[in-house]
Amino acid sequence: MEPLVVEVTRGDVVEARHVIHAVAVRDGRVELAAGDPGLVTYLRSSAKPLQALPVARARPDLDDEQVALARASHGASPGQLAVVRRTLAAAPATEDDLRCGVGAERIEHNCSGKHAGRIALCRAAGWPIEGYRLAGHTCQRAMLAEVAEVAAVAEVDPASIAIGVDGCGVPTFALTLERCAHAFARLRSREAGERVVRAMRGHPQLLEAPVGSDVLLMRTLDGWVAKGGAEGLMCVASPDGLGLAIEVSDGSFRAIVPVLVEALERLGVETSALPLPEVSNSNGEVVGALRIVPAAGR
Repeated sequence: MEPLVVEVTRGDVVEARHVIHAVAVRDGRVELAAGDPGLVTYLRSSAKPLQALPVARARPDLDDEQVALARASHGASPGQLAVVRRTLAAAPATEDDLRCGVGAERIEHNCSGKHAGRIALCRAAGWPIEGYRLAGHTCQRAMLAEVAEVAAVAEVDPASIAIGVDGCGVPTFALTLERCAHAFARLRSREAGERVVRAMRGHPQLLEAPVGSDVLLMRTLDGWVAKGGAEGLMCVASPDGLGLAIEVSDGSFRAIVPVLVEALERLGVETSALPLPEVSNSNGEVVGALRIVPAAGR
């Protein structure tokens, strides 16, 4: 099937076009595909709910706010940073132990909750926290094993997964879009999966950041969870075991919501409550639109 295309108009002129690949999976079966389900992409921050699972299992003392921040790409609000500091205190660790930046601003990095959670995991497992962010550390090997297993270990060998370095300095893992969707479809069924989902849905204010299509979806669709990753990736899971992965080829997040609406409607999901984005100016005036068009219109 051809990929989806989102056109961005300003007035009567098409100003930009975004090409998108998408795949939906349930019970290991592909239920919807647009473009290339075998497209390989780095999970980036979309891996956070999957990688929060070992933290939630190892640290039952952490509350739902702390579990939520362990999978957040937060906006450094005072309330969000307060929860990160609570996680560090519980680990125990200090802001100086974080390795998601340098200097005092590292606590404000959008991945500081994830890093604090991994330090807490190291403390519980008896692993050293020195070098916790590096690919050779036991913590990161555990993260790779978790991603490989939830993506279906019978078909994904951890040794075959391409590894890069994420923006916050930890390893990031590459999967096909179909495996990304499969992993999210299985999120709830994993040990501690329901706890992670409950934390995500119960504290959306802790997850909000400047780009928040995932939080918008969770606030709008009952029971659904979502996590965006850098460069235009969005991974979504329904309450009844459907996984959906979307990748915008040029990395633009503005095309995500129109594609979410299109894909979910094709799957029979009611999306009327999910607001479509508009092109507006600094006076709040609507001056354009985003719309799905046939791939042949590229």
